[in-house]
Amino acid sequence: MVRLKQLWPSVMVLAVVVIGARAVPITYLESAVAKGAVCLDGSAPAYHFDKGSGSGVNNWIVHMEGGGWCTDIVTCVKRKSLMKGSSKLMNKDFGFSGILGGKENSNPDFYNWNRIKVRYCDGSSFTGDIEAVDPTHKLYFRGARVWRAVIDDLMAKGMSNAQNAILSGCSAGALAAILHCDQFKSILPKTAKVKCVSDAGYFINGKDITGGSSIESYYSKVAATHGSAKSLPVSCTSSMKPELCFFPENVVKTMQTPLFVINAAFDSWQIKNVLAPTLVDKHKEWNNCKLDFKKCTPTQLQTVQGYRDQMLAALAPVRATNTSGLFLDSCHAHCQGGSAATWYGPQGPQVGNTKMAKAVGDWFYERSMFQNVDCPSLNCNPTCPAVPTED
Repeated sequence: MVRLKQLWPSVMVLAVVVIGARAVPITYLESAVAKGAVCLDGSAPAYHFDKGSGSGVNNWIVHMEGGGWCTDIVTCVKRKSLMKGSSKLMNKDFGFSGILGGKENSNPDFYNWNRIKVRYCDGSSFTGDIEAVDPTHKLYFRGARVWRAVIDDLMAKGMSNAQNAILSGCSAGALAAILHCDQFKSILPKTAKVKCVSDAGYFINGKDITGGSSIESYYSKVAATHGSAKSLPVSCTSSMKPELCFFPENVVKTMQTPLFVINAAFDSWQIKNVLAPTLVDKHKEWNNCKLDFKKCTPTQLQTVQGYRDQMLAALAPVRATNTSGLFLDSCHAHCQGGSAATWYGPQGPQVGNTKMAKAVGDWFYERSMFQNVDCPSLNCNPTCPAVPTED
């Protein structure tokens, strides 16, 4: 089985304290520990909660942090010594920005909603659920319990009265938003408008540079290590192997809840780890290219362009329904909705002359639908950031 190099700690989908943003303090959910809903190291789940006001008092965004996965005992032991595996090591304050921003001029549709950042400390996109604790390394695989404990706590704090609600996330957290989307809707009041937003979570079952599927093997290990099968959507696992149900292309087909996908066609994490993972790049020919497209050979650029074609094919289920939204830019980026600059800033990326904040807001409130695919080639969109973004 081909293993992907564990690059996620370096991806650093971390809390960014944004200048001018109010620091939102951390909340430790100590009551969840007794239910077995804990981080990899057994510590309590955590989240940051900025309460809504005015017209947004009964509206909720629950946004799940990203930060990759751990695939076996070795990588999970390493992870539990980091903030992505232990709430004891997490920063205590978080500056909300982008889709979580609290200022009307930078987040006009959601600024006064109840906005929650759920911290990521399980390494399974909130899908793990194994009762037994690893006796030697004291590892807890309980991501699914963490997710439910946080949602239940928020319900008790007012989300049970929600009129509008969004489950969202970045990267591995965005994948979690897709995987838990229908369940989230089922928990919320039947009268609530509930939708989901995935920012850089549309990981595809793409072919790597050898023609194989390293990422499928990778997710197979995640599912086995964390016992994810029973927490993945039954509508998918009833007909496919669990690892295939980590790919949104196989989940979206049977989703009942509207989904908006924000993604880069040349997603910087996927280019590095799905298309050209280190362990299949035996001669390190892609070391420079996958980090900087200016250093690619013409043949490599053609391969990168082919990855966009794979992405478009995988997005077919999203494009097949008029309840879904799509903002697919041609940037070299990963997670674009967490920054005020890229979410609604004057220099932020646009598709169809529309910024992503407006696209998502119009879609959620049904002012207009939005399914736009950017121009087809690398460097064709002048509004893309100059360097890869990995918020």
